[in-house]
Amino acid sequence: MYFIRLFVPLQRINTLRNMKIALIGYGKMGKMIEQIALSRGHEIVSIIDIDNQEDFDSEAFHSADVAIEFTAPQAAYGNYLKAWSAGVKVVSGSTGWMKEHGDEVRQACTEEGKTLFWASNFSIGVAIFSAVNKYLAKIMNQFPQYDVEMEETHHVHKLDHPSGTAITLAEGIVENIDRKEAWAEDTTDPKLLRIDHIRRGEVAGIHTIRYDSEADIITITHDAHSRQGFALGAVLAAEYTKEHQGLLTISDMFKF
Repeated sequence: MYFIRLFVPLQRINTLRNMKIALIGYGKMGKMIEQIALSRGHEIVSIIDIDNQEDFDSEAFHSADVAIEFTAPQAAYGNYLKAWSAGVKVVSGSTGWMKEHGDEVRQACTEEGKTLFWASNFSIGVAIFSAVNKYLAKIMNQFPQYDVEMEETHHVHKLDHPSGTAITLAEGIVENIDRKEAWAEDTTDPKLLRIDHIRRGEVAGIHTIRYDSEADIITITHDAHSRQGFALGAVLAAEYTKEHQGLLTISDMFKF
């Protein structure tokens, strides 16, 4: 069994100074993003949570260069609209809204001049892991004796499954392996990529992909130590978004 584990240190890279950031959502992620943004020389000009929605109309929020949004799926799209109405670009890690509002968001960013940087996971390590995942899938497409499956583990507070990161990784596999038509949970269909989920303790996030054959097994794993890597990635995305526009993703910021 072979393991590839990617651990990426928190480094100060390409720091842009004096950016004005608004936070939408002030839970654990919001507070960690605040700490990292301040450490990189930025200013938090507005913090919006569930009990002060009127602050979307405030002068402070309107002064932001970028808003970083981490909230619930049912609130995300409405938050984008409010931020865009104030002339503020958005970086968002909220998942679960794309099926219902994906077309409207794409239209707003491609035809109406709005800007959204969206990612299911902002971790630098996950960005690297995703690139490795796609490259490995291209190789394994030539070896049908290997079946592929995925497992994701998160903390017990995470109710949705599979994780947004798992879905993104699965899409990267399905795009590159002809024998897999789509992904699914709880399946034995060989044409589908199986994703299993585990909820345990306070696990920040573990994603494992296995290629199994009669002869051997090849495994790659990304294991997050904490949410810190996600928060740093979100701030780096905000720095990138300040200078760019449209519908942006991790692949725009990191050219692998």
